[in-house]
Amino acid sequence: MAAGGSAHALVIGVTEGVTYRASDSEIEARFAPIAEVLSKALKQPVTIKVLSSHGSAREALKQQQVELAFVHPAHVAFEATKSGGYKGLAWTAGFTEYKVSFLCKDMPPIANWKEMAGKTLVVPDPDSITSVITRAMLREQGLQEGTVRLSNTRYQDAVPFYVQNGFTAYGATASAGVIKAWKTAGGKTCAESRAVPIKQWLVSSKLDVTTAATVREALLQLGQSDGGKRALGPSNYSGFVAPSVEIEKSLTTWLGI
Repeated sequence: MAAGGSAHALVIGVTEGVTYRASDSEIEARFAPIAEVLSKALKQPVTIKVLSSHGSAREALKQQQVELAFVHPAHVAFEATKSGGYKGLAWTAGFTEYKVSFLCKDMPPIANWKEMAGKTLVVPDPDSITSVITRAMLREQGLQEGTVRLSNTRYQDAVPFYVQNGFTAYGATASAGVIKAWKTAGGKTCAESRAVPIKQWLVSSKLDVTTAATVREALLQLGQSDGGKRALGPSNYSGFVAPSVEIEKSLTTWLGI
């Protein structure tokens, strides 16, 4: 059940990030069949609450407004798990190896990162996971804030324009489509980040263990049956996999959360 109200309904908070274009109604439609599967597994209503900004997602998680959450981007999810309010439930298959690449026109791979000092780098929205990873990459190489001049463009597909036209030396993106098109046109990539699982299911720490386990099992089984695959269809996801607590802790530290 994707809509309607009930005193006993579980609420899924869904945020799909800020650097891709999708309306709230489109997002809700993608997740409605998944909510229906969970509703049947739990034998109670499951509703969807679209959290269309990072601010609304953070507020909903901070105030425990939702029992379940599908969170893109990863840093918002890690903030919620680090606080103890939520626990990792599942990762989205195919989105566990999200890596940021630096686009460049004709430069070789970055060997001496200190040479980036004073150069320009365009990144998507500052609060996007791509930008958070980019800043982690720079910190990891000893480049403190301000050493590299960052500029922002909201959408990832706009990043190549800045590099191609010489407005910036580098452009940060993790969009496979953007990277492929860039390379096809003769562009290069100069650096690549660590892998980050970016689309995560969380469960409120207040939800009872049995209910949480039922949700987890239902999510992990979705990609294993014809009915589950049909439910996944509108979302374009192939399924969900068990998370790694160790990797999540390591990435939480690396991303500076």
